Amino acid sequence: MGIFQKTLISAFLLYLFILPLLVSAAEEESECGGSKGGDSAAAKASVRNFKIVAFFSILFAGVIGVCLPIYGLKSESDFFMYVKAFAAGVILATGFVHILPDATESLTSPCLGEEPPWGDFPMTGLVAMSASILTMLIESFASGYFNRSRLEMEGKTLPVSTAGDTEEHSHAASAHTHASQGHSHGSLLVPQDDHTDIRKKIVTQILELGIVVHSVIIGVSLGVSPSVSTIKPLIAAITFHQLFEGFGLGGCISEAKFEAKKIWVMLLFFSLTAPVGIGIGIGVSEIYNENSPMALKVSGFLNAAAAGILIYMALVDLVAPLFMNHKVQSSLKIQLFCSLSLVVGAGLMSLIALWA
Repeated sequence: MGIFQKTLISAFLLYLFILPLLVSAAEEESECGGSKGGDSAAAKASVRNFKIVAFFSILFAGVIGVCLPIYGLKSESDFFMYVKAFAAGVILATGFVHILPDATESLTSPCLGEEPPWGDFPMTGLVAMSASILTMLIESFASGYFNRSRLEMEGKTLPVSTAGDTEEHSHAASAHTHASQGHSHGSLLVPQDDHTDIRKKIVTQILELGIVVHSVIIGVSLGVSPSVSTIKPLIAAITFHQLFEGFGLGGCISEAKFEAKKIWVMLLFFSLTAPVGIGIGIGVSEIYNENSPMALKVSGFLNAAAAGILIYMALVDLVAPLFMNHKVQSSLKIQLFCSLSLVVGAGLMSLIALWA
């Protein structure tokens, strides 16, 4: 194991042990929006300092989390499969335990009034379901587009056989016979490995989109928080949140085998979204009202859509393929450890919901 990998793992473990101390240091606050002690200049300066700490802490956690599976682990090892299961659990819990309840709270807030559809209609479920269906359709049409494009390119390069091309004709017949046995369709179809790689890349990019939407929202929420007692537990909880989400996303990026430049773009895009959200929140904190009808609708719809995307992707694209994998199915040990990793990942991410 190289120095870089050891450094990543050490930083990951440091976060796991030190950050809970911040949660225990949090002060109690009232149920209806926290203390109002941030009116003085000294209190505002203290709040601003904590937000700056949150900015760098969350940025560093995101980088460590997403880099560790990409640069610190071998994708061929059994341990990487356990990491994938852990990551799938984290993403599943993010959708079900973190984002969906937030969306429901926003879209059922009394501040929206009782007029339809805000009074009785389950808008959160509708938006989440629509996002899940849209995600499936995007995956399907994108995969189909790439397959058809590859077919057209390969079809243009096929040699034209003649009556005298005995060897070539024999090869084509052999390929057709092989296809009739259900193994392949010869040179006219995209190879299975290429199809799988394309699908993994599509899945990873849609997954990052869902994660990024939520990251911006929680960053803005921290940035507009008015009191230290609110910010202290949020620093720890959101840092853990980004650490584990990055871990999950990093595992998918590693498996999708993107080019180095693309990996760094995705890494920076994920790592910067929550800190940028904090910066936006700080900038608009004097005028932003998170309980205004417009703010509740925007955050509620975005959170509900992000939840639908993450829940679909976690179950359909991460958990199911992993547990139906031949390597997992053929080894009871791997199956048990993957199951345990899935539960631990979902459990730890759900635990963070106590503070965030």
